Amino acid sequence: MRIGTPGIRRTAAAIASVALLAGVAGCGSSDDGGSAGTTSGGAPDELRVGAMFLDSQGFYGGVKYGFEQAAERDGVKLRLTQSNAGGDASAESSFISTLASSKPDAIVVSAVSETASVPAIRLAARSGIPVICYNTCIRRDALEEHVFAYAVGDPVEFGAMLGEAAADYFEQERNDAPKIGVVNCEQFEVCKLRRQGFEEALGRRIPGAEIVANQSGTTEDKAISVAQNMLNANRDIDAFFGESGGATAGAVKAVEAAKRVGDVVVFGSDMTTELARELLDGRILKADVDISGRTMGETAYRLVLDAASGREPADKIVPVPIRVFRADRPAEVEEWLKVHANGLP
Repeated sequence: MRIGTPGIRRTAAAIASVALLAGVAGCGSSDDGGSAGTTSGGAPDELRVGAMFLDSQGFYGGVKYGFEQAAERDGVKLRLTQSNAGGDASAESSFISTLASSKPDAIVVSAVSETASVPAIRLAARSGIPVICYNTCIRRDALEEHVFAYAVGDPVEFGAMLGEAAADYFEQERNDAPKIGVVNCEQFEVCKLRRQGFEEALGRRIPGAEIVANQSGTTEDKAISVAQNMLNANRDIDAFFGESGGATAGAVKAVEAAKRVGDVVVFGSDMTTELARELLDGRILKADVDISGRTMGETAYRLVLDAASGREPADKIVPVPIRVFRADRPAEVEEWLKVHANGLP
């Protein structure tokens, strides 16, 4: 498929109803007890929050850290009940149903599915519990009715930033017809939109660019196998686009294992310590676009405060910043590593 040809059309509704993917956090529970009083800064003395994480990749560790640190800075005692859905809508539903019966101050959730997650979120909302989506959410009509607010980075912009970085690289290499393999996570709509943005941005500048393979490989282990198979089937591949952190790490390792370093490069998603080091090495990973898990967590915390204080957001869709990191800008990568010395993105 030529990248320069029309693909999925970007619509405001589609962008508003999806977000960025990634993930981590273990299961756990908290003590019961209601919120009472406020801090000197106007925040409640205590918050009871239920948190549902989508899966077990590193992004959600950063989300949890950012949420907890923001509460600590405000002097708020946070009682966080958390679980990891593992991408399973039934596990998500069971957890949210249990949470709803305990009446927390809010539920924060990265929804497993635009459709399958609707009943659980509807149940919580109808129980009088504010639901804050982050990263992923339910379909737009249900979001408008049942969700207090949705913190999200624009996935089309995310992909476009990576497409621009790829175009810079191919122009420098004087390659006007690069062949690209996509290691995807397109069971999530967000990843389809990431690819849309990537294709549109790259295609505007390199019309001869071509997607020669596009296969699912969300986790690192799966991505290694998928990328290796692509390399074997398409000996003329010039680059991979990894739509998630696991896809990116797997593609990098597949290039190394195939001894194609210096021949095949990777453009990826979702920063981790491992990927930052690959950017500094610079031989395979050339650019990586990221939404900070910590920033996402801080944003979700502020939205919980708004809900607890009865402050309605001006817009249900709350944007979260997106950044691109490049191998040819090592100082920015080194700074990221310093800021994230604890390994949490």
